[in-house]
Amino acid sequence: TLSFGRGTAHVEHVLFGNVHRRASKLSVGDDRYAPRIMGEDAKRRKTSLTPEGAAMAATVKEMDGSLGFDVVVVCTSNAAQEQYWQERLEATRGQAAKKDAVIVAVHEDWAADGAGNGLGTLYAYTKARAKAKDKGSDLDAILAGGGTVGIYHTAGKGTRLAPLPGAENNNKPGVKLPSLVTIEPGVTAELTILEAVVRQTGCYAPRRAGRCSVFWGDQIFVPSAGHGDSGAHHADILAQMGPMPDESEWVEKGLDKYGLITENAKGEAAQVEKVSFDTAQTLLKSFGVVKRVGPSLGSFSLSNEMLFALLTEFDDELVNKTAKMDSDPHFWMPLTLDKASYVSVMVTKDETEAIAAAHHARMEKFKSDLLAKHPSKGLFGAIDVGEKCYWWDYGQLRLYQSNNVLAMADSEEAEALRAYLKIPEDSRAVGGDVANVTRAGGSIALACDIKGGVLNHTVASRVTCGTVDANGCLLINVTARSIKATNCVVYNVVDDSDDGLILPDGAVVTNVFMPGGVSKLVQTSSTTTDGGKVFKVKLTPNPYSFNDVYKMNQTVDVKEAYAAGAKAHADAKKKLFGA
Repeated sequence: TLSFGRGTAHVEHVLFGNVHRRASKLSVGDDRYAPRIMGEDAKRRKTSLTPEGAAMAATVKEMDGSLGFDVVVVCTSNAAQEQYWQERLEATRGQAAKKDAVIVAVHEDWAADGAGNGLGTLYAYTKARAKAKDKGSDLDAILAGGGTVGIYHTAGKGTRLAPLPGAENNNKPGVKLPSLVTIEPGVTAELTILEAVVRQTGCYAPRRAGRCSVFWGDQIFVPSAGHGDSGAHHADILAQMGPMPDESEWVEKGLDKYGLITENAKGEAAQVEKVSFDTAQTLLKSFGVVKRVGPSLGSFSLSNEMLFALLTEFDDELVNKTAKMDSDPHFWMPLTLDKASYVSVMVTKDETEAIAAAHHARMEKFKSDLLAKHPSKGLFGAIDVGEKCYWWDYGQLRLYQSNNVLAMADSEEAEALRAYLKIPEDSRAVGGDVANVTRAGGSIALACDIKGGVLNHTVASRVTCGTVDANGCLLINVTARSIKATNCVVYNVVDDSDDGLILPDGAVVTNVFMPGGVSKLVQTSSTTTDGGKVFKVKLTPNPYSFNDVYKMNQTVDVKEAYAAGAKAHADAKKKLFGA
């Protein structure tokens, strides 16, 4: 017997940094999602956009895969993922990376604890440079000649997104979204989170000549301030900037909970950690009057001069694969804070005073040498994304659910999301056959073959079944005789039983295919369960914990696993429907 906690489909949209937050809990009975039959949905009343909504819609329109970096580097977790993403991103060029982009997938073979995102960025570039050279591309020359490189970090277990990354055999950036891309003539597949990020961030490329940009592979944002230009500083970082608040506003906006970027009257920026208003003032006393401040998005770009200088500075660590350094505490903070302020922060992170002081001295010399040799740019700047940006984060299960459910809403942001995912505004259906299915509550059906039933406030992508009764669900890549579910997430599931899928409210159900081992694992959770908190716990009725599945997947070739999954779907369709 399946046992889950009862859950409600939540729509919770959080603008980054919690500076602007709106949250609501929407159930299938909410009158904002009052059932509407398909014909009525197709005639949905159009409302004019506000000026702000129109501006955001125009920004989203740019994100169509036509713009992008000259070179796209993807840093993966192992050699099998490297091979998969090399082929996949080449197949979807023009839909994620731009059509003529050089694709270079690499994997980080550092120590068990990893290189950190600072050294990891430099190491990914060195590996990509060597791999690209073997294929006839010179990354250094591309950058020096005004070209652009985008690096995308994808490593990590994805514990808070569990059990979905396990269903992708630890290929976390391969988690699917309800949107279709063509992977070969006449063949579509779901857009992956990584492809969505590459498509979105590619809009920065034309504004970053001669620069290397670094992004994280699980979040999409639409800047309300537009895509700002880089180039005034050797390094810059995306942040949600606003006027410097007083102490009460600092607390009200929750700025003490986030890594922050501050900017002075000269346009120079500094990085500070999660600190109180008073502590920030103390740390920045030598920085000058703070004019703007805001939460950092973490994504940054480097001039080619600074990138090459960093590669030289950390050559020993890169060659010997030693140390672990993250960009915030080991690059930006020692480069922008005075010694005393930096040391005072690092000792709270279990760093010794001596080591912190030595690292600050090292980076101070690096800064002095860089600016003496290349004085035309400032050191570190902020690229504002605006305080009212759209932020679609897929790094946690609850956010994955809510940001996909958002696509059914009647709002300017939801319309922008549908445009981004290329979901037709009127029909909200692409491909397949759902002619005999009643779709209500803004439901979406992509590449689905369903003979009958009801989709109410449900997103369905690549679902094949006889009858469906789904309310408030997210159904991705599912084959079954029938589906009966409420407020559920059903992902990568093959069920060839006569009874079909009959799920308790709030269930999360996935399948894991492992060629050469267990043919199929059924891993379950609930929409109210944080996978990060139970990652090492074997939930009832799962045969293994999420961590056990992670370990089992470490030796699995994702391409072979995906082929096994595709065969399982095909075999089930033949058995159930003779197709």
